[in-house]
Amino acid sequence: MPANRLVHEKSPYLLQHAHNPVDWYPWGDEAFEKARTENKPIFLSIGYSTCHWCHVMERESFENEGIAAYMNQEFVNIKIDREERPDIDRIYMSYVQSTTGSGGWPMSVWLTPDLMPFVGGTYFPPDNRYGRAGFPLILQRVAEAWQKDRDRILESAGNVMEQMRSQAERSSGETTDVGEAVMDSAFQYYRRIFDSRRGGFGGAPKFPRPSVHNFLLRYWKRSGNEDALDMVGSTLIAMAKGGMNDQLGGGFHRYSVDDYWFVPHFEKMLYDQAQLVTSYLEAFQITKNDALEMAARRTLDYVMRDMTAPEGAFWSAEDADSVLDPAHPHEKGEGAFYIWTWQEVMDLLGPDHGAWFAWRTGMEREGNVKNDPHQEFNGRNILFEAHTLAETAEQFSRPVEEVARALATAEATLFAARTKRIRPHLDDKILTAWNGLMISAFAKAGRILSTPAYLDAAIRAADFILSRMVRPDGALLRRYRAGDAAIDGMLDDYTFFVQALLDLLEATGSPHWLDHAIRLTEKQRALFEDTAEGAFFASAQEDASKLMRLKDDYDGAEPSGNSAALMNLLRLHQITGRADYDDTARRLIAVFSERLAQTPWAMPQMLAACEFHLAPHREIVLSGEVGDDILRLLWQDFDPNRTLLEAGPALAAFRPETAQMTGPAVYVCQNFTCQTPVNTVEDLAKLLK
Repeated sequence: MPANRLVHEKSPYLLQHAHNPVDWYPWGDEAFEKARTENKPIFLSIGYSTCHWCHVMERESFENEGIAAYMNQEFVNIKIDREERPDIDRIYMSYVQSTTGSGGWPMSVWLTPDLMPFVGGTYFPPDNRYGRAGFPLILQRVAEAWQKDRDRILESAGNVMEQMRSQAERSSGETTDVGEAVMDSAFQYYRRIFDSRRGGFGGAPKFPRPSVHNFLLRYWKRSGNEDALDMVGSTLIAMAKGGMNDQLGGGFHRYSVDDYWFVPHFEKMLYDQAQLVTSYLEAFQITKNDALEMAARRTLDYVMRDMTAPEGAFWSAEDADSVLDPAHPHEKGEGAFYIWTWQEVMDLLGPDHGAWFAWRTGMEREGNVKNDPHQEFNGRNILFEAHTLAETAEQFSRPVEEVARALATAEATLFAARTKRIRPHLDDKILTAWNGLMISAFAKAGRILSTPAYLDAAIRAADFILSRMVRPDGALLRRYRAGDAAIDGMLDDYTFFVQALLDLLEATGSPHWLDHAIRLTEKQRALFEDTAEGAFFASAQEDASKLMRLKDDYDGAEPSGNSAALMNLLRLHQITGRADYDDTARRLIAVFSERLAQTPWAMPQMLAACEFHLAPHREIVLSGEVGDDILRLLWQDFDPNRTLLEAGPALAAFRPETAQMTGPAVYVCQNFTCQTPVNTVEDLAKLLK
């Protein structure tokens, strides 16, 4: 099949569609001009390269010669990778959600030549099913409506766009602080929807939402409410035991389609790995539960092994679908890389150890997925922790130590066999925002788990972003792939990466991370800050700004840019003492104060930042070489409201009082008062308590 214009793009998602018979255009002026010149509506398809239903719609419709010919005749067809342009995706997703009541990907939207939406949806099947119109019929109806009723469509689309702009506007409120009542309201909401039997919040499908963990752990730290801690701990343990956690290779799949964290949607996203590692690390600091540490380590090791580019930065995702049979490489199935037949396992492990492994991981001879409407797992098993080591040893009347050794060998054997399978498609683009989240996780893990390799991984990735994804004028770029860094950074690129730089500052003590954090925060304020009302716009891209300027506030699979910005500003104020950071933070809170009061559960990451704002702060300043034992003690416990700094000329430039600190010693300060410096683990432990 001849290539279309997408063949010149770098996005793996766009390249997947480069040989469709659809005459795809990338988002840009060439497509817009064609639509205006020919007075045709635009069909906009938005997705990402590891999206299962995006692949399905491509196979069913976009590779269909007849459907493609009609699309080319009646529409100007545009493809967008939502991970490259989340700002455009959010605008049209808002439209689809408001007009259909739901959203998702692939997103299918029809636009006027002036880019105003007038029909929208998600996945459409290739034929009429279950009383619903199929994609060809939808195309025909939209084309006919455009020919017969164009003026009404243009008027209606203009009205809808104005309503969306009006709803997106956020003016500053009067409150610049968020009190305990708002925190209590959010906590009570999460307690109501918490699944006390299986962990998680709400029913199937269950999505991890680490921002909720971040809030609840900080709420527990301040309030002492054990329910907040228990909800997080039981959720993390349930996820780690379930099929959503890759029991052989580490790393978490996108979500669970059932209540039990058992049957996952098998794609693996970098942002999930990053945020869940942080949740497991923080819960481990509190509980000292080895299972939490193991889940964090296995995930970090997976990212280092399978998601790290040779240059040191982190790739974006691995697909849900993978090859079923190497003899037929174009035939793929959900999770094929990860699932096993009974006989495969017995052939590799032998009957005795195979039986032990099957009992431990919940395998059954005929397959263990009972609810399988699409017959994707027929006769196959999804591995999960069905029984503990002790239960397995008891079942087979063998010593626990013997069973543990045998199962470790079994896992290594199966993992080695799995490496010979064809891996899922890798989305190997490097996104600044997602790298920022992953750098934070590795930086914290390096200290909390006393593993220098993790800290080294964080430093390598940060150095890559700073050297390859910053323009000469100091602005961040969003995406790097195949030697090409492009697309102006969005708010989340700045805020997630600044967060990473501040975490590296605390993990290493090196002041140059602070220099970069300040410089990028200043650039962020120049590009995105609403100086009239407060808070930050999601994008400074001209095409998105002409449509609608959004201030993100929903903390979903990823935190919103404004939530991350608030925490960064509060931390920077704590470190530098600069009043302008505190002023900008308070104005940001004021913009969202009304929504925080009405629906605080929609913004758990902003609540986590507000918890930092509410709580008493402690500054710990290291002077000189204090020793590894002291460093381990400082990172041993969960202390989210402390700031860890290293004395020196760079810090003294902001905090002159630190110039008098000499060492080796540790200074613990609170409410602008420092305790007598200490230089032993015993004395520091007393101060920290």
